[in-house]
Amino acid sequence: MIFDSVYDSYRGVVTYVRMIDGKLSPRERILMMSTGTEHEALEIGVSSPEPKPTKGLAVGEVGYLITGVKDVRQSKVGDTVTTKMKPATEALPGYTDPKPMVFSGLYPIDGSDYPVLREALDKLKLSDAALQYEPETSVALGFGFRCGFLGLLHLEIISERLRREFDLDLIATAPSVIYQVTTEDKKEITVTNPSEYPTGKIASVREPVVRVAILAPKDYVGTIMELCQSRRGSLMGMEYLGERVELRYSMPLGEIVFDFFDHLKSRTQGYASLDYEPMGEQEADLVKVDILLQGEQVDAFSAIVHRDNAYSYGTMMTERLRKLIPRQQFEVPIQAAIGSRIIARESIRAIRKDVLAKCYGGDISRKRKLLEKQKEGKKRMKMVGRVEVPQEAFIAALSGDVEGKDASKK
Repeated sequence: MIFDSVYDSYRGVVTYVRMIDGKLSPRERILMMSTGTEHEALEIGVSSPEPKPTKGLAVGEVGYLITGVKDVRQSKVGDTVTTKMKPATEALPGYTDPKPMVFSGLYPIDGSDYPVLREALDKLKLSDAALQYEPETSVALGFGFRCGFLGLLHLEIISERLRREFDLDLIATAPSVIYQVTTEDKKEITVTNPSEYPTGKIASVREPVVRVAILAPKDYVGTIMELCQSRRGSLMGMEYLGERVELRYSMPLGEIVFDFFDHLKSRTQGYASLDYEPMGEQEADLVKVDILLQGEQVDAFSAIVHRDNAYSYGTMMTERLRKLIPRQQFEVPIQAAIGSRIIARESIRAIRKDVLAKCYGGDISRKRKLLEKQKEGKKRMKMVGRVEVPQEAFIAALSGDVEGKDASKK
C-alpha cells in the first residue's frame, strides 16, 4: 500500500510503501491498481534513516520504491501496488480519488504572466496530486485557470505558494462549490462556476453539505450559534468539555467558503477552531445573481446564492462597484439581476462640463438650447460608450476591501 510519495528532481517520484502481503524485488514489473499503469521497480530500499537500497521488501516491512516515473499522479496515496506476473485479484480497501470541493479562478494581474502561471501550476501538481486545474478565460480578467481544491486551507496554501515561490501577482475569484442543477427537461448539469449556470427554467438545485465541528470557550456559544443559523446551519449536537464547548452543525459548504471563518474568528476573539467533513448533498432554493454594467453582464461578479440572501448580495455588490468604478462622461447604471428581474440598482453619475460658463446673461432660451444640445450628446455617448472596469476595482470588490477602507476613513 502506498502511504506517501515525494518528487525528487533527479530520480523522479519516490513512492513510500508498506508491504501488506507477498514480496517485491528490484527489477520486477509492477502494476498500480487504480490507474492500471505498469512500471519497472528500478530500486527498492528502506529508510534507516537515509535511503538504503535492499534486495527487496517482505510482509510487514516499510520502505521506498523508485520507478523512474516523473508524474506524482501515477503513484497515488492509498493505492495498491502489485506484481505484473502474479497480480492481486482486488485492491486494498479504503482508497478513493481526492475530489475537489472548492473551486476558484486564478488570474495573473499582468496578462504576460499567464505562461509563468501555467508552468508554476504544473510544478505544484508534481508535489500535490489533489490540485486540479483547467484553462479559463474571462472577459473582465483575461486568461487564467479554474482550480479545484480540497478545501479553503488548500486554496490558501496553493495561492500563497504561487505568490512566494514563483513571484506571481494573482487575483483569485470568489470561491464556489459544485452544484447539481436539474432543468425542467430533466437534464443534469454540474456547475462549478456561476457562468456555467443554465438559463431557462430550473426544476431543482442540489448543493454539497458538510458536518461542521466548532471548538471554542463556552462564553462564545451564543454568538457562534447566531452566526451558524444566519448561514443556514442546523444544530446536530453540543458537548461541554470543561471550559470549552464543541458545537456540531450541518451546513451548506457554499456558506462556509466565502468569509465564514473570518467572521467566526472575529466573533470569538480568535479562540474558535473549525473543522468540517463532507456529508452528502441537499436540495435548496438557490438562484444566480448577475451584475450588469450598463446592461452588460460581468461574469466575474456573478454568484450562486440562496434566494433569501440574493437581495443583500445584490445591494452589497452594486454599492461596492459604485464606489470603485471611476465616473464616465455619461451616467452608468449598475444593476443586480436574477434572470431578467432587477433586484438592486446604483448609478454612477456622469461628469458634466459646465456649458453655461460662457453665458453671462441674455435670454433663458439660449441656456436651454445649450443644455439640450449637451443632453443629446450624453444620450449618443451612452449608446456607443463602453465602461472600462479598472483592475483594482476587481481586486477590491472580490476581496471585500471597500468596507475596510470606508471604515478607516470614518
